[in-house]
Amino acid sequence: MAAAKILVVDDDPAIRNLIYRFLSKQSYQMEAAEDGKGALAIFEQFNPDLVILDVNLPDANGYDLCKEMQARTGVFILMLTSRTDEADKIRGFNQGADDYLTKPFSLGELEVRVGAILKRQRPVTAAEQQRLTFNQLAIDPVRREVTLNEDLVPLTALEFDLLHFLASHPGRVWRRTELIQKVWDYEYVGDQRVVDVHIGQIRKKIEIDTTQPALIQTVRGVGYKFEPPQENAEEAS
Repeated sequence: MAAAKILVVDDDPAIRNLIYRFLSKQSYQMEAAEDGKGALAIFEQFNPDLVILDVNLPDANGYDLCKEMQARTGVFILMLTSRTDEADKIRGFNQGADDYLTKPFSLGELEVRVGAILKRQRPVTAAEQQRLTFNQLAIDPVRREVTLNEDLVPLTALEFDLLHFLASHPGRVWRRTELIQKVWDYEYVGDQRVVDVHIGQIRKKIEIDTTQPALIQTVRGVGYKFEPPQENAEEAS
């Protein structure tokens, strides 16, 4: 299997070079950019699997760049910033970021985060390839596509993983900590409200009424569950 391709974008040469050298030693294919314009040019040619993206760039807003890159491909985005405000993290997740690492950070933590994100590229098993259908909602894990009334639903990579995981276990209630462990694939250190943010984003795209969600339901004091429509509950294929 070919080594994953990673683009690191940071205007601080010390941090950029440190990440570049460290991940190169882990056998990843690496490219680097110091600003938004350079990042987009390399992005088009390199077609990375993951972008490690600094929020504060001299010529671009990292949040906007994240959104633009993910509109072009299904690339994973790891936001990198000195900001520690939880509101900034939530904003990053709303723009499609898959993870968020705050400076200063250890190289060990960076390695774990990168590895966890890229594991989502792993080949799916036969059971995981099963297409899930719930009335007009269809989830295709092979193509990584979700359709509603035959229209494609634009989900980020992490939103797809979260929806697919919940829909693969209909009726089961999952705590936020369990979802982080299963979907994020590591022990997330931070506010568990990031789960709520992603659930909210998915609901906007698949629920008829987000104030009374029918598919992804909140179980107060516990977490979330996927509840198939009654007439279709036993027809998932």
